[in-house]
Amino acid sequence: MQKIPMTAEGLARLQDELRLLKSEERPAVIRAIAEARAHGDLSENAEYHAARERQSFIEGRIAELEGIIPAAEVIDNSKMSGSQVRFGAHVTVVDEETEEEKTYRIVGQYEADMKAGSISLSSPLAKALIGKKVGDSVEVPAPGGARTYEIAAVRFA
Repeated sequence: MQKIPMTAEGLARLQDELRLLKSEERPAVIRAIAEARAHGDLSENAEYHAARERQSFIEGRIAELEGIIPAAEVIDNSKMSGSQVRFGAHVTVVDEETEEEKTYRIVGQYEADMKAGSISLSSPLAKALIGKKVGDSVEVPAPGGARTYEIAAVRFA
């Protein structure tokens, strides 16, 4: 089984989601299906079809999480330090064209959330940053053309 790199926080979030799906979401959708069945003709029952669709999503997500969680390899970066970019690092980069500064955390693919500033280890930006140091410039392919960033800071929280 291939190990999936993940932070402790990311693994905890996935475990919480699995627990919620099994203990609350699954029983709720089963009740909704039973209620919809009680209304009679299932072929024209929109509530029944919506509940079955929701059940399919929940069961699929449970199966996915049950495959991911056992394969997770938690990488503890709390003892890491230095100026080299590695998994779990908070990296501040400056766009060399616009001078815009952004900070990202490099995490596993199942915990990445661009809105929260977490990028996947397999993303083009993370691939370009891994192994580089503060002061290095990296070129990242982007849909609108390559972008160049300078690494301003690296920290491990």
